Amino acid sequence: MAEHYYTVTWDQLHRDARALAWRLIGAGPFAGIVAITRGGLIPAAIVARELECRLIESVSVATYDEEHRGTPVVTKAPIAAGDGTGFLIVDDLVDTGATARVVREILPKAHFACVYAKPAGRALVDTFITEVSQDTWILFPWDTEPQFVAPLAKRGGR
Repeated sequence: MAEHYYTVTWDQLHRDARALAWRLIGAGPFAGIVAITRGGLIPAAIVARELECRLIESVSVATYDEEHRGTPVVTKAPIAAGDGTGFLIVDDLVDTGATARVVREILPKAHFACVYAKPAGRALVDTFITEVSQDTWILFPWDTEPQFVAPLAKRGGR
């Protein structure tokens, strides 16, 4: 279980995805983008806008839910991307690398980029923006909602 939580706001995700696009300008131009669903959809849209890329494809790999990790299963393959030549893969996060390995097998010639990376999967991506520790659970804005939080002193914080 995660020991640390890192909350990402919509504004921060947008800034980080734009920073990813900035880093990718020199690696392109790209014929298209393959978003890894579901987490890669929003970063891919931002990167596509910044790189003026109109061809967006998706790949869906189910690996875990909030409770369990399992064997990766491709539930939707990218059609237009071929072996990945000229394509950019975008995801929100590379964690253990389970999803990245499967997508790399499908699109071995694509450039793989993600916004956030953990050490176990970092070597599988070509470009990323922010590294977090392996024991950190990233709380993305689509998984959270704003609510009141008591001050640390009232919660027994450090």
